This record gives sequence, C-alpha cells and structure tokens, in this order.
Amino acid sequence: MISLRYHVVSIAAVFLALALGVVLGASGVSDRLLSAVSAQRDDLGGRVQTLTGERDDLAAAVRASDEFARRVGPAAVRGLLDGQAVTIVSAGADAAARDGIVALLGQAGATVSGEVALTTAVGDPARADQLRELTAGLLPTGSQLPAASDTGSLLGGLLGGALLEGGDPAAVLTGLTTAGFVQAGDVPAPASLVVVLTGGALTGVDAAHAAAVVARLAAELDRRGAGAVLAGSTGSADATGPVGVARADSTVTAALSTVDDVQSGPGQVSTVLALREQLDGRAGRYGSAATASDGAAPAA
Repeated sequence: MISLRYHVVSIAAVFLALALGVVLGASGVSDRLLSAVSAQRDDLGGRVQTLTGERDDLAAAVRASDEFARRVGPAAVRGLLDGQAVTIVSAGADAAARDGIVALLGQAGATVSGEVALTTAVGDPARADQLRELTAGLLPTGSQLPAASDTGSLLGGLLGGALLEGGDPAAVLTGLTTAGFVQAGDVPAPASLVVVLTGGALTGVDAAHAAAVVARLAAELDRRGAGAVLAGSTGSADATGPVGVARADSTVTAALSTVDDVQSGPGQVSTVLALREQLDGRAGRYGSAATASDGAAPAA
C-alpha cells in the first residue's frame, strides 16, 4: 500500500514538474516575443516619424515653389506674347490650373480668345465612328482633314480649321456640342496659339485610347496654327496620360511642346514660356517627370 502511494506521489510530482517547466518555458518565450514586438514597434514608430518629417518637408518645398512662381512668374513672362491670341482647349483640366494659366497669359500680353471644353465622349472608343462621321460632316468648305484616320487627329483638324484657320467656329462647335463631344459655351474668337490643358493619368479600360486622342489632337492643332502646348497635371506623363503618349512619339515632340506639372505654379509659368518657344519655332519637354528631358522650364 505504501509502495502504491509512493508511485502515485512520484507520478504526480513528475507531472507537476513538467507542468511547471512548460509554464516557465512559455513565460520565457512570451517575454522574448514581447521584447521583439516592442522593438519592432519602436522601429516602426521611428520610421513613421521620419517619413512624416520628409512629407512635411516636401509639402513645404512645394508651397515655397508655388509662392516663388506666383511672385516671379508675372515678371518672367511679361511682354512675351504681346498681341497674340490664345485659345484654350481643355480635356479634364483642373479649374485652378486653367485660372492660373489665363492670368499668366494676360500678364504676358496675350488675349485669351476663348475655351473649348471637350467631354469624355471624345475618348470613348464606342463613339469613335460617330466622331469620324461628324468631323467629315462639319468640315467647313475649303478646309481639309488630315490623312490620318484616328479620331484625335481628325478632331484636331476640324477644330484647327475652325479656330486657327479662319473657318466657321460657331457651326463646328454647335455640331460638336449637340452630339455631346463639347460642352456648351461661348464661341472663341480667332487665335493663332493653343494651350491644350488636361489632368493626370487616365484610368479605366479605355484610358490608353482616350489619352492618345488628346495627344494627337494637340499635335494636329500645333500643325494648324502658330504653335501649341500640351500641358497636364502630375501623372499626365504616365503611359495612360496624354503627355506620356505624346512624348512616346518623337515626331510629335519635335514640334509640340509638353508640360507635365501644370497644377503647380512653376508648371504654369513653364506653359506660357513654352508658348513663346513655339512662336520661335522651338519645342521642348518640361516638368518634373522622368521624361521631361529638357528640364523644368524653357529658358526665359
């Protein structure tokens, strides 16, 4: 009987020892895990603090750059476009960027003859055939469309004939507005220069097609008048951005000037300087994107 009790007690002691060992071991592992997690937390906290500081520094630099452009821009462009008339063609452009460009054009001595605001239907592949037929039907007598069959070139040819070559802009814009390709607005007066304003990178399954339409439209308008600048916001130089599509074709950028940061003060100044460049028979690629191979801005 005593022996049996002894064995029971021994077995209980063994289990107790094992249980105690597991608890102690688990406690050790738990302490190590907590220590590791705490270290990672502190490291992440430090990284967040560093990134926040960098973000704030960048934001401050952008604000300073915009303020500098607002103060110096008017003097930089003053008189560069005296006597010139400029039409703005917008395709998803930011209103603040448009207003900044208009103000600088006035300070450069130019007259803004009006604005043509394109709708998203222009870049819709499902409506491409309708737009092709419409450009042929609205073409003024004596005008010619380009040999290209893409809708961007055709629409650029139609608008160029109406706005830059002495055609009938009222009839053309009425037809395009009725069909839903242009927003209703006042008919622009005749002009010689064009700024095509757009936003950033386009999205959706038809993004590449829509970006190409705007890029080719700008290239055709450039051929029809004294010069054109295609100016977009950050992202516009991406593969699905109009500026990016234009810059991918060296034959286009040999004649058409492009700006990829028109949402900023420096980008707006660059756009006006690029119009002057166009009058002088030169072209360049400007902005902050990697493809802005000619720098931040044209030489003043």
